[in-house]
Amino acid sequence: PAPRGADAVIEVEVTDAGTDVVTISASRAAGTFVRPAGSDVRSGDEVLPAGTVVGPAQVGLLAALGAREVVVRRRPRVLVCSTGSELTDDPVPADGQIRDSNSFMLAAAVEDAGGTAVRRLWVADDVPTFLRTLDAELVGADAGIDLVLTSGGVSAGAYEVVKDALAPRGVEFAKVAMQPGMPQGLGRYGEVPVVCLPGNPVSALVSFEVFVRPALRASFGHPRPYRPTQVATLTEPLTSPAGKRQLRRGTLDREHGTVALCGPAGSGFLGWMARADCLVDVPADATALAAGDPVSVWDLTS
Repeated sequence: PAPRGADAVIEVEVTDAGTDVVTISASRAAGTFVRPAGSDVRSGDEVLPAGTVVGPAQVGLLAALGAREVVVRRRPRVLVCSTGSELTDDPVPADGQIRDSNSFMLAAAVEDAGGTAVRRLWVADDVPTFLRTLDAELVGADAGIDLVLTSGGVSAGAYEVVKDALAPRGVEFAKVAMQPGMPQGLGRYGEVPVVCLPGNPVSALVSFEVFVRPALRASFGHPRPYRPTQVATLTEPLTSPAGKRQLRRGTLDREHGTVALCGPAGSGFLGWMARADCLVDVPADATALAAGDPVSVWDLTS
C-alpha cells in the first residue's frame, strides 16, 4: 500500500538510487504509478463466467483472489483404438505391415480439442480379440472412459472388425455424403458412446474435425466448439464429386484472403495434411470451382 499522504510513485530511474537520502531529478503528477484498489477487480465482480476456459491467466487470477477451489467440468476421457492386423509399432515394418499412425494422430487431436486421450496402439482384425480389448479398457478401476474412438474396420472389406463386432450390438454404420470420410459408425457400447472413423489417415482426421471435435468440446461447455470459418478466394481451380461435400486441404493467406489447395484430394496423403492449415469446404452441389471463386474455409490453427 502507498504510505499515508503519498499520491504518486517516483520511479528509481529518475533518482540517484539512494536509500537513506535520495536525490530525485524529476517530478510526477498525482496518481502516477499508483494502482487504486479495485482498478483491476472490484469486490462483487464476476471475474470468470460459466463456460470460461481455464488457462494460465485464469489460474493466475484465481490464485490472486485466493480461490483455492473452483468448480470445473473435467476433461472427457477418450479411448483411442486403431484396428488392423497389418499395423505395427516396429521401426522397420515387415512385408505387409505399416506403422500405426492413426492412434497417435487421433490421440493428439483429442488432446488438442481439450480431452484426455487413452491410447491403445492397435487391435488385430479379430472380433473376439477386439471385444475383449474393449471390455478390458472400459471396466478398469480407473477407466472412466467417456467416449470410444476407433479407426479402421468400418467399410465393406472382408475383415471389417469394428463393423463386424459392433453392428450386432446396436452401433449404426452408414455412408456419409462427404469426401474424404464416407464410411462412419455411431452408437453405444454398453453405456459408453462410440464413434467409428474410417482407417485412411486423412479420412480419419477430417472425420474427427467434422463429427468428433465439436461434440467433444461442447460436452464440457467450451464456448467455441467449432473451428472458426471465413470466406476466402481460391487461387486455383478444383473439381469435386457430384453429391458429396468435399473437404480439401489448403493453405490460407490471411493477409490477402486467398486459399491455395495443399496436395491432391486422396485420403492417404498425410504428408500434405501435415502441411495444411485449413480445410476448404466445397458444397455437395458444386462439381467444379474456378480460380477466383469464393469458398468457405475452416481455420485449423484456432
